[in-house]
Amino acid sequence: MSRPKIVITGMGVVCPVGIGRDAAWEGMVSGKSGAVPISRFDTEGYKTTFACEVTDFDPGTYIDRKLVKRMDLFCQLGFAAAAQAIEQSKLMEESLDRNRIGVVSGSGIGGMYSYESQMMRLVEMGPGKVSPFFIPMMIGDILAGHISIEHKLKGPNYGVVSACATASHAIGVAMMHLLAGDADVMVCGGAEAPLTQMGVAGFNSLNAISTRNDAPEKASRPFDKDRDGFVMAEGGGFFVIETEAHARKRGVEILAELGGYGFSADAYHLTAPEPSGDGTIRAMKAALESAGCEPEEVDYINAHGTSTPYNDPIETLAIKSALGDHAKKIPVSSTKSMTGHMLGATGAVELFASVQAIRTGIVPPTINLDNQDPECDLYYVPNKAEKHDVRIAMSNTLGFGGHNATLLVKKWQE
Repeated sequence: MSRPKIVITGMGVVCPVGIGRDAAWEGMVSGKSGAVPISRFDTEGYKTTFACEVTDFDPGTYIDRKLVKRMDLFCQLGFAAAAQAIEQSKLMEESLDRNRIGVVSGSGIGGMYSYESQMMRLVEMGPGKVSPFFIPMMIGDILAGHISIEHKLKGPNYGVVSACATASHAIGVAMMHLLAGDADVMVCGGAEAPLTQMGVAGFNSLNAISTRNDAPEKASRPFDKDRDGFVMAEGGGFFVIETEAHARKRGVEILAELGGYGFSADAYHLTAPEPSGDGTIRAMKAALESAGCEPEEVDYINAHGTSTPYNDPIETLAIKSALGDHAKKIPVSSTKSMTGHMLGATGAVELFASVQAIRTGIVPPTINLDNQDPECDLYYVPNKAEKHDVRIAMSNTLGFGGHNATLLVKKWQE
């Protein structure tokens, strides 16, 4: 018995190169860098003074003003992205069984702004001044709760955490709920707002982020020999996915098919990828198998491509192992070169880019690729977007803790 097809009927994006689907895609296709000097706090004394911020974001466009005050920034970004996806999918225009619509959200870190601000209140004014909303503003799963409450979605509802693989896992497990028959529709994705004093200081201490303070827009340079770390970013990305039968029944536009999902663990190191790329290879192969696809059918890969010394060559090795000779015949690009690394949101925003590559026939570039690392020997679409016929695309996300996830999307055909 063949399994039901899972399709995408809504997408929403809030990221450093654009708010909303059209703006975000235009930012990626045009090669726009979202890196700017950090405005969230005084960066004096920090080794890194820039990040990819979401600018001109008005949460009141999507959220009741009173509710905004009870949400951490990560929740605001994710809620806005989910609202866009829900609107596009026309979920609120139908008389649907809300008991059969669920939400899986993800955040790698959760409410860091709330944690820092309330810790300062505790230290400066005492425990009695800590906000009664502190806990529900901080916990990562609260985003799924807010989306559920706002739209009266009563199906499976929870949050997942797997560092930089979080959003991909959220989408993948939401797909599994649909295949298991637990729901007809799932709203899924991730959000992150880590640009706080502790967030930047912590990643600086790990020597994980770029310190190219004199040229922030040039700092994120995946697969380039001169890369010196990733660029921190904030953002949110969400999808509405449902069974093909359910989407057809309500006559909604199908944007693409969510064909496959693969996941694995490196079981190697807390922060470094396994040198052979074994975990990434197994995740990619599992995604292909679950989608019923051969490696030769893949037309584009949106790489994890963090711009770190270890990730880029190891992911390159993994792609070549998983796809064989075909790996050198297709475009591979890293949209992190433009958006920066949105941690727990990155998988959703990069899946959006993969879907858009299919729908528009345009592959976004890897900007700042001026001196390609010889160890990174695939075709990374340097500096300018290109036209390609993309029918099947893959998106890789790899997280601290050795978490690996790969999503595969297909062009929708009636």
